[in-house]
Amino acid sequence: MFKPLFEERYRLLTDWDVFKQVCARFLKRSIRVNTLKVSVKQIVEQLSHDWVLTQVPWCHEGFWLEHREGRRDVGNLVQHALGYVYVQEAASMIPPVVLDPKPGEIVLDMCAAPGSKSSQLAQYMQNKGVLVSNDVKGERIAALGINLQRCGVSNVVVTQMQGNQFVKIKQRFDKVLVDAPCSGTGTIRKSLKTLRIWNPNMVRRLAAVQCQLLEAGFGVLRQGGTLVYSTCSCEPEENEAVLNVLLRKYPDAVVKSVDLPIRRSQPILEFGGAVYDSQIKDALRLWPQDNDTEGFFVCKIQKR
Repeated sequence: MFKPLFEERYRLLTDWDVFKQVCARFLKRSIRVNTLKVSVKQIVEQLSHDWVLTQVPWCHEGFWLEHREGRRDVGNLVQHALGYVYVQEAASMIPPVVLDPKPGEIVLDMCAAPGSKSSQLAQYMQNKGVLVSNDVKGERIAALGINLQRCGVSNVVVTQMQGNQFVKIKQRFDKVLVDAPCSGTGTIRKSLKTLRIWNPNMVRRLAAVQCQLLEAGFGVLRQGGTLVYSTCSCEPEENEAVLNVLLRKYPDAVVKSVDLPIRRSQPILEFGGAVYDSQIKDALRLWPQDNDTEGFFVCKIQKR
C-alpha cells in the first residue's frame, strides 16, 4: 500500500506505525450547519432522532454524525440538498474559523472550488461585504457555483483565473484564504489514489506553485490584513518550507498563533538539510492521528 520511499520519509516525520494504522481507518462523517439558511439548534433537532451528533470542538457549526442504524450516505440527506448543511471534513473547517471574516469585509478565497470553505466564509460574513471566490478550472468553477447557490450565498463574485495573476489587480483585501492545491497526503483515509500518485518530484512541483499562490495572496492583502495559508498535505516542503520562502522575502509578514481547542503536533522547523524561520513554530500542524481527522496544515499571517 505504501511506497518504500514514502515510508522512509514519513518514518522521519511522525510515528509511522500510528500514522499507518489511522490511515487504514474510515474517516468519521461530518457536516457543517449553514447558518445562512437555518440555525444550529434546528438542525440538531431535525437530525437527532436518526443520528448521533457530536460537536466538533473547534467549529461551533460542525458536527460528527453517526447513524443509529449504520447509514453512511450523509450526502443524501434532505438537509444537504436544501443547503441547510454542507458535508465537510472536520479539519477542513479550520481555515475559515482561523481567518474569521467579518460582515462588510472584502475577502478573497483564491483556490475556492468546490466551495466548502467559501460557503463557510460567506456564512461568517452573514452575506454582507464582498467575497471573491476564485478557481482556475472551468469544471471546478461549475461545482463551486452550484454549491454556493445551494447554500444561499449572495455576496460572492466568482472568478476564473490563475491565482498568481491576482498580483496584477489593484484591489486590496481585508482577508485572504490560500487553501492551496497540494499532494493531499493528509487525505489518504478517503483517497488511496493519493498513495499511487505520490512522488517527491510531484511534491516539489506543487511547492513551487504554492509559493507563487501564497506570495500573490500576500501581495493583495491590505496592511493590517490577515491571510490564512492551508493545505491537506503532511509534507514539510508544501507547508513549512513554503511559509519559509514568504517570511524570508517579506519582513512585514508576521505569523500569528492559532488558538483553538485542538490536539496539535509541532511544526517541522528542519527538513532535508534546510532550517526554517522560527516564526513557523506558531503554525498549526495536524497529523491524522492527532484528532482522528484528515491531516491538515494551517498558518495565520498578518501583514504588518
